[in-house]
Amino acid sequence: MGVAGDAPAQAKENKKPQTAGAERVTKGAKTEEAKPWVREARERLTQRNQTKPEFQYELLLIFVRNELGAIVTIPLLAVIITLASTFWAPPFEALTWLLLLLVARAIQYSYCSQFARIPESEVDLEAWMSTLVLAELLYGVSWAGVALVGLESHDPSAHIFVFAALIVVLTVRLLFASTVMPIIYAGTVPMTLAVVTRFLLLDDPFYWAMASMAIGLHVYFIFLAKGLNATVMAMLEFRAEKGLLIAELEEAKGISDEARRRAEAANIMKSRFLATMSHELRTPLNAILGFSEVMKSEILGPIKNETYKEYCESIHDSGQHLLHLINEVLDLSRIEAGKHELKEEAIHLDNIAHDCVRLMKLRAESKGIRVVEELEAGLPMVWADERALRQICLNLLSNALKFTPQGGTVTITVKGNEAGEQSLSIKDNGPGIPANEIPRVMQAFGQGSLAHELAEGGTGLGLPIAKSLTELHGGRFELKSELRRGTEVTITLPASRAVEPLHAIGHKGGRNAGPDSDRRSGDGSAERGQRGGGSAEKGAARARAANG
Repeated sequence: MGVAGDAPAQAKENKKPQTAGAERVTKGAKTEEAKPWVREARERLTQRNQTKPEFQYELLLIFVRNELGAIVTIPLLAVIITLASTFWAPPFEALTWLLLLLVARAIQYSYCSQFARIPESEVDLEAWMSTLVLAELLYGVSWAGVALVGLESHDPSAHIFVFAALIVVLTVRLLFASTVMPIIYAGTVPMTLAVVTRFLLLDDPFYWAMASMAIGLHVYFIFLAKGLNATVMAMLEFRAEKGLLIAELEEAKGISDEARRRAEAANIMKSRFLATMSHELRTPLNAILGFSEVMKSEILGPIKNETYKEYCESIHDSGQHLLHLINEVLDLSRIEAGKHELKEEAIHLDNIAHDCVRLMKLRAESKGIRVVEELEAGLPMVWADERALRQICLNLLSNALKFTPQGGTVTITVKGNEAGEQSLSIKDNGPGIPANEIPRVMQAFGQGSLAHELAEGGTGLGLPIAKSLTELHGGRFELKSELRRGTEVTITLPASRAVEPLHAIGHKGGRNAGPDSDRRSGDGSAERGQRGGGSAEKGAARARAANG
């Protein structure tokens, strides 16, 4: 019953992640489907060979708005022309032409108003294009009627006025209808034909010349209209492309936000995993290390079988190695997450170096490697995390001893410079690192080709941890290496971390004056032993891990 009763609840719990996963898959599928459409639209928009169907509505809408905005000016222009024509033409002809023109204008205005009220999704572009062209043709024929007003008049001013009216009409139609070339043709060709016909009917070469000028003027205005049309097309294309680019940016932002959310979730999961691993692995490891050390030391009694004793030693060494690996992984994770806090105090950098050499002495002697100390005396104390600097020094020394061949030399140097900075340098005469592998060995878990050839293994975390801890102190980390010449790693602490000693009032002398300076003027080993005795005990556990 318990299993049967829990089944629906378990099914609901299992359904949630499946639903979320399905939503992510659907969203990803939509994104992948949208990308080709966006690219296709952009390619279509960037081809400017001819008028594109996707812009016909915008072009017609511009024309319609121009016409609706001239509801007063165009009839007013027609009235002015009518009043002026009464000076050489019968008033009846002029008023008749004005009436016909206003009727044609009303018809065109009616169609434009209807087009403006219809939603874009419901517009039949082909039908409306034909309707507006026919309305413009009727409007153009009515304008052409002005050439018939006062046709029998022999007053030269009448013909000049008709020619001027042609120029005005061509200009107005050019400005209003340049977005749609068929409408321009329908609105201007009838007027030009009427004026040309009027001039040709007059038996005078002067008017024939004016007729040819009218034709040339019409052609010129057509070229101007095509230029304006191309400009409007380019504007619409750029606007549409801008909209598509904005859509692409929004899409990219959505993808970026989703990736960031996943990265944050993965980081949270990593932190939880590391916290769990820290507890779940360290607890049994402590038991393994403790009991194996008791058995190896034969505290509860001797172990008669030597093989079992060797097994205990192997178990203890393996446990130490695994604990060292776990500590390095956790240290690097804390540093990357920005949660590593420095416990700073005033310390001597040369003491740290000397203690680390002493802790690694047995390992160096087992490989026949000579360790040379070059520690400058009289250096001021530095404000730093002792554990972090000790870990840096041990990591660098361990690497140097690992890759230095038998009979080689490792040199550790501590010195200051004129700027007040202090540096710790560890140099070996090992095989070196190829230049193309240096970036790889500086990455987490990165190892060079030489590391795979040696019997001694490693995690590839020593250098990244040392570099990160150095940068946490505001220092510099430098690695120089040359094949068959060795490797030198230098960490430099900034001058701001130097702690100058406070002298008593009336005390004369510089930083190095006094008996303390005399004690440090030699090799300084006695003083380092006194100051570093306590810190050496703190590093015993790490020495065991490093030797392991």
